[in-house]
Amino acid sequence: MTVVTAVLHRVRLPLVHTFRTSSHAKSHLEHVLVELHASDGTVGWGEIASPSAPYYCPDTVGTSWLVAEQHLLPTLLGTELSGPRDASATWSRVRGHQFAKAGVDAAVWTLHSARTGRPLAELLGGTRTEVVAGVSLGIEDTLDELLAQVQHHVDLGYPRVKLKIAPGWDVEPVRVVREAFGDLALHVDANGAYSGSEEHLAVLRRLDDFGLTMIEQPFAPRNWLTSARFAAEVDTPVCLDESVEELDDLRTMLALRAGSVLNIKVSRMGGLTAAVAAHDLAREHGVDVWCGGMHEFGIGRAANVALSSLPGFTLPSDVSSWDKYYARDVVVDGVRADRGVVAVPTRPGVGFEVDPDTLAEHRLDQLTLRA
Repeated sequence: MTVVTAVLHRVRLPLVHTFRTSSHAKSHLEHVLVELHASDGTVGWGEIASPSAPYYCPDTVGTSWLVAEQHLLPTLLGTELSGPRDASATWSRVRGHQFAKAGVDAAVWTLHSARTGRPLAELLGGTRTEVVAGVSLGIEDTLDELLAQVQHHVDLGYPRVKLKIAPGWDVEPVRVVREAFGDLALHVDANGAYSGSEEHLAVLRRLDDFGLTMIEQPFAPRNWLTSARFAAEVDTPVCLDESVEELDDLRTMLALRAGSVLNIKVSRMGGLTAAVAAHDLAREHGVDVWCGGMHEFGIGRAANVALSSLPGFTLPSDVSSWDKYYARDVVVDGVRADRGVVAVPTRPGVGFEVDPDTLAEHRLDQLTLRA
């Protein structure tokens, strides 16, 4: 398999509901779509789902575009690949920039899927025909608005709800949601917003009273020791997200017992190849995993569903319906959840047809590179 042409598309889609975290609010998202053409005419697609600002991670849409254009695609183009796992070797000298790597890596996988006529999930090692989906809710202006959002998604049948928390928006939101929704599977995500101060630790310990399925990334990504200490002090499982970008980070997590659950994000770990390897290692050590999301458009969302079909993904993943976020998607009739369950795509390639009209209407920039 040889990639002879690559096209980058910078696309902006408006969100149907403003999503707020501890650091900022978002009314639209820009992602970069990667379109690869093989020498035999087949096409693969991937998605670089970088944030626009360096708050979640160092990567941004702008830096990812630059790295893909100048460092990843030039080494990939014209190189003979025996399979999709060979692609990452072509850019092995590039450090970091996981989001850019993830989009190109996924495009190689979907290209291989299209060429072989086999579904992406099957190629990755998936064993399920459907996966359970959860939803992630941002910080709302009021508790009543938060309760309305939770009620809406519970009515849609989602079995798990994740709440964003931050200092000042933590114990009380969790308390009111738990009181209103009883035994709903509920977990919280801090995106590293808490320090290791005694004040912050005391607040987080209070969350142990609410029967949460997990507390996700309470501390900064490299604050391994505080995470390990906190995990030993509470009964609620601690999940790591931003801390684990590479397999060596997962090995550190295991050695320090800094968490007992892993959020595997394709984007954060540099692609499907690395995500599958993380799944395998976590499963070997008895660590529960689930697939997190970056509000992907339809291409990245479909890849997440395919990954979630692997046997170690035992917890609900963030693969909710595309229309939770967007009025239009970049694929036709994309990922949908029916009472909280998503069917794993069986068509080769992305699993859905890319919509050229949506691309044309919402594309901000385009670049073509050839071998």
